[in-house]
Amino acid sequence: MDPVAADGAKETLETVDGILHLRWQPGAHIEVEDAHVAMAKVNDACGNERRGMLVDMAAVGSVSREARAVWSIPCSASRIALLGKSPVDRVLANFFLGVHIPPCPTKFFTSRSEAMKWLTAGV
Repeated sequence: MDPVAADGAKETLETVDGILHLRWQPGAHIEVEDAHVAMAKVNDACGNERRGMLVDMAAVGSVSREARAVWSIPCSASRIALLGKSPVDRVLANFFLGVHIPPCPTKFFTSRSEAMKWLTAGV
């Protein structure tokens, strides 16, 4: 599947080897509308099949409280690996995981290969 991004979109979504890859643009300020759009793309891409999802959140500018709440709603993802690079990424992920109950197993990684191993282990 080719990356799905509309003009002005803050994210792209593609499927690689059966795993969804959601990439947020560096510096993106994610609001509730952005979270809803991304989750709709995920659900549409999956259809009736649940899939693992790698969320590349490296260098995201900010995530609103309302957007974080959207990610607590069950979606078509069976497992979610949050991929970041910086201590700020880790703080954002840990804050989300500490305040919200994810709809499926969710874990933060700084290594893409470790994230992919974890995602494919759950298949």
